[in-house]
Amino acid sequence: METHRFEALVIGAGMAGATAAAHLSETRRVALLEAEESAGYHATGRSAAIWILNYGPPDARALTGASRAFLEHPPPGFAEAPLARTRAVVYLAPEAQRAALEAMIAGGEGLVPLPVPEVAAMVPALRPGYAAAAAIERDAFDIDVAALHQGFLRQARARGGVLALRHRAGRLWHERGLWHAETAGGAVFTAPVLVNAAGAWGDEVARLAGVRPLGLRPRRRTALIVDPAGHDCADWPLLGDALHSWYVRPEARRKLMVSPADETDSEPCDAQPEELDVALAIERMQEALDIPVRRVEHRWAGLRTFTPDRSLAIGPSEAQGFWWMVGQGGYGIQTAPAAGRLLAELVDGRDPGALAGILAAVDPRRFAGPRG
Repeated sequence: METHRFEALVIGAGMAGATAAAHLSETRRVALLEAEESAGYHATGRSAAIWILNYGPPDARALTGASRAFLEHPPPGFAEAPLARTRAVVYLAPEAQRAALEAMIAGGEGLVPLPVPEVAAMVPALRPGYAAAAAIERDAFDIDVAALHQGFLRQARARGGVLALRHRAGRLWHERGLWHAETAGGAVFTAPVLVNAAGAWGDEVARLAGVRPLGLRPRRRTALIVDPAGHDCADWPLLGDALHSWYVRPEARRKLMVSPADETDSEPCDAQPEELDVALAIERMQEALDIPVRRVEHRWAGLRTFTPDRSLAIGPSEAQGFWWMVGQGGYGIQTAPAAGRLLAELVDGRDPGALAGILAAVDPRRFAGPRG
């Protein structure tokens, strides 16, 4: 068997794996092993990311905040165009959701009430009478997911890293201080450090390695593209309800992306949209917006993978040299720069600085269960 020696192996070349590889490559030669024919084929390639500080549990919010400077001012040459474009987020509350909205405002940062007539001025399609109250987070922005992902991959390769596509790990074992990953083609990659960034397949990778799985929960999220029926929606905010049962946002400036914000349990797979979820997205959107939908121009689904407590899992396992970088849920893109840096600092034994306060929350060893 052909053996390739590295100083770190990262399994999974989506956003989590790419940022882990980029940051680890500052001190180590890294191999990034990806089962698919392209990097980011699953969750990363199907994400419609926006940076929202008031989103997710406290650890996700801390990583989101710590990622802002990178996203707004990436290193020279990281991307050919800006990664961030300002877009506000507006939450609507029908009367039955007023208490939920008030709780969001009380627990949020920079989230303030917005008179409903002002929402109507921003989004002329808003149906009169739908919202009893509203709130706005002005300090949010779209993220160019593809540019961010490719930038991290370029960083890793520029520092001597290797992206090995179509290299599914079929066997993993630890021997004489090194992790060995035998791929489908028979090649073996070795390194003292192995990072599991396999997303929905994270527990499967752990089982291959003889490491205790975390109980990861992949959940399907559906989205579709529709025409906004003559409205110029390019500068609309991301708009949804206070209970997070639907949202819409402009896509490619002249279209609308609609989602029912579903979280349907799934096995790891190439997720596909269900007709019921597509119909629910349209129905919920049309309760709030006067936009007829004559046809769905595009539809897709992706898996967002959560840990049992919905916080991220970044850190060591009980096995020597085996590290986790999983459980990003719906926050993986907006937390990526800081999460990758945190992972590399932990692997290299460096001080994580201000993020030291979330280490207990993201430590994968907080979960216990039978070996798989």
